[in-house]
Amino acid sequence: MAPNSIPVSIEKSHGFSLFEVTHPDSPVFPEKHKASSTKQFTWVILLRVHRVLSCLSWLTMGFSPMLALVKKRISLTDISDEDSKYRGRLYRFIKVFLLLSIGGLALELIAHFNKWNMRIFQPWEVEGLLQWSYMAWLSFREDYIAPIVLLASKFCVVLFLIQSLDRFVLCLGCFWMKFKKIKPTIEEDAYDIEDPSSFPMVLVQIPMCNEREVYAQSIGAACQLDWPKDRLLIQVLDDSDDATVQLLIKDEVSSWKEKGVNIIYRHRLIRTGYKAGNLKSAMACDYVKDYEFVAIFDADFQPNPDFLKQTIPHFKGKPDLGLVQARWSFVNKDENLLTRLQNINLCFHFEVEQQVNGHFLNFFGFNGTAGVWRIKALEDSGGWLERTTVEDMDIAVRAHLNGWKFIFLNDVKVLCELPEFYEAYKKQQHRWHSGPMQLFRLCLPAIITSKISVGKKANLIFLFFLLRKLILPFYSFTLFCIILPLTMFIPEAELPLWIICYIPVTMSFLNILPAPKSIPFLVPYLLFENTMSVTKFNAMVSGLFQLGSAYEWVVTKKTGRSSESDLLALAERESKSVNEEKILRRHSESGLELLSKLKEAELPRKKKKNRIYRKELALSLLLLTASARSLLSAHGVHFYYLLFQGLSFLVMGLDLIGEQVS
Repeated sequence: MAPNSIPVSIEKSHGFSLFEVTHPDSPVFPEKHKASSTKQFTWVILLRVHRVLSCLSWLTMGFSPMLALVKKRISLTDISDEDSKYRGRLYRFIKVFLLLSIGGLALELIAHFNKWNMRIFQPWEVEGLLQWSYMAWLSFREDYIAPIVLLASKFCVVLFLIQSLDRFVLCLGCFWMKFKKIKPTIEEDAYDIEDPSSFPMVLVQIPMCNEREVYAQSIGAACQLDWPKDRLLIQVLDDSDDATVQLLIKDEVSSWKEKGVNIIYRHRLIRTGYKAGNLKSAMACDYVKDYEFVAIFDADFQPNPDFLKQTIPHFKGKPDLGLVQARWSFVNKDENLLTRLQNINLCFHFEVEQQVNGHFLNFFGFNGTAGVWRIKALEDSGGWLERTTVEDMDIAVRAHLNGWKFIFLNDVKVLCELPEFYEAYKKQQHRWHSGPMQLFRLCLPAIITSKISVGKKANLIFLFFLLRKLILPFYSFTLFCIILPLTMFIPEAELPLWIICYIPVTMSFLNILPAPKSIPFLVPYLLFENTMSVTKFNAMVSGLFQLGSAYEWVVTKKTGRSSESDLLALAERESKSVNEEKILRRHSESGLELLSKLKEAELPRKKKKNRIYRKELALSLLLLTASARSLLSAHGVHFYYLLFQGLSFLVMGLDLIGEQVS
């Protein structure tokens, strides 16, 4: 062997081998090069230490305010009235799963740092109870748990692929309509503008309940609709149980009535059936038989003056057309992160789902507002029923079963408001996802026995209800919030990268395309959708099995925002002084009482505190625990996905998204 040769041994699975290094300047010895300049090496080390310390300082300064905010939120949050809602089976299941995951993580940490490899050990070589427990866990996991998790993951992946294919087909249909410039058209001479008697009789209904913040905007917008006054009637359907709000709405109606508007105020003493009961009661009036169409607007909707002239003409020459639905436009879509993410979802819903289904199937779910119904279609379908919390979808399905067709107008937009508080959005989503499951149970026999084609029956059962209302929340929660963190502890059932990264990112990108300005929010949107899956899954289960919360109806909280171009707010402020002067001129006791109540209504209410949502917090800890386990296995995308998804659940659980109410 040469004098400067050095034997080096390399361990292999079959033994050892030797090779010689005959050149002392070989790159196998990088330490020799470092030793040639010890001072330079020292400066490099110091520079790296300085960078590490700077990074730690930056992270500390960044996380300190957040930790302080979290501590303050926990100390100030009142959860006494929410406590009973979180004692359900789902929350208990998540807690048990979390405790098991924490125990599994502790055992894996011990095995990792002790460098245990129990697969090459023989049972008699195991020393100690802890090693025996770990070996028993590996054997039990491989023989019993892994096959079950693997089967469940394959089932959810199949559902995920089917639902992704459905969305992809919808996007293709939307692109085709854009490319061919397909849109509903109306006859040029639908109605004679110079002859008001040629216009049909139209009824406008505004159902509301304790809508203190938005009642004036909606009534004002409806009263300014450009339609012959003698052929238009506005019904303000007030279900408010607040006497002050009732007086305010009455006074608003009276002021418009004095201006020559044909408007009626209706109030029910017994609020049965919620919105469906309110609309049903209004349609029972004797004068309704004189009207051909009815336009419905929720209390926060502000139609443009030409709304009726853009929608009613579509009915001309189409006796089988039952509904014309307009698109929603949001005045507060850029208010905060919560409203931005909601805007992405709803833009896809209107521009892709409803537009494509409206063109190719002549059917979609009625949105409950910003739509015009042919009254004959409502009567032929059985009218408004109080059996579910989604009366709009109920009447749409029954009308479709009776052969009525629908049209969606993507170019006609009606201003409205998005929930700015997470609590309001959460309750809205619970109602929107529990109601369809109630309706599916009730409508399934009618769908099967109806006279519509087999293709339409299949679309209703498998696409409209099962795929988009049941399967979507099921696999979103099960696959990404339960199975994925579970596979970190069961590597035999590990999900491939395309399931947790490539396909979800592609689908999220397709969802964002109808709102191109929201593309920078691609990743937050993906995380947000998975975070909301726990609420949607819980609502779906409660509606499917008719649990207590399935029939819960909570009016979505509004703030009364209006767009900058909207002058209704200015008109409202100017009319307040006029109304107060009018009331002051009254010398009766009722007038003075009304004025005092109006003054009391202007007093600021006590602000409500933010909530802490325990299900989201428990899932946050579960996902963060799984991310710590994936770090031990050096998973790349799995680790980052679980980490950021866990942080998004933490943000939701602490109510740090949306408008802060305290």
